[in-house]
Amino acid sequence: MEDDCVEGDIMTKIRVLFLCTGNSARSQMAEAFLRKYGGERFEAFSAGIEPQGIHPLTRKVMAEIGIDLKDSRSKSFKDYFGKTYFAYLVIVCSAADKQCPAIFPGVGARLVWPFEDPAKKDGTEEEKLGAFREVRDQISDRLKVWVDILNLSIT
Repeated sequence: MEDDCVEGDIMTKIRVLFLCTGNSARSQMAEAFLRKYGGERFEAFSAGIEPQGIHPLTRKVMAEIGIDLKDSRSKSFKDYFGKTYFAYLVIVCSAADKQCPAIFPGVGARLVWPFEDPAKKDGTEEEKLGAFREVRDQISDRLKVWVDILNLSIT
């Protein structure tokens, strides 16, 4: 783990891995929001059980709020499994929770935040966009609160 010096004190970054089935929407959004809200205290990563590429509507709804995912890509959980320590593994879909190994070496705490899969929404383009926006906003709200709680507990 990397250390940052802040006014003479050593502060260890809190590493968080967001896991989803395809690493195409929810986990990508969560990673981006932790980068936005977490500041220098956190390192955010995301991965999927079966990476599928980032959904175009994920990129679109994140761009609407000023978050550019152009340099992001889908990654496999195997890229990290047993290779990297994470203070938290946050599983953002119930399917990934069922498929994820019960033991994930190098994880301090396992959290499950099941959000609906916006990619499964049927309907018009606008209805699909609405589903992506709704999940985006739910993830944003959840991350804001969680980061505030963690920041209070480590200050």
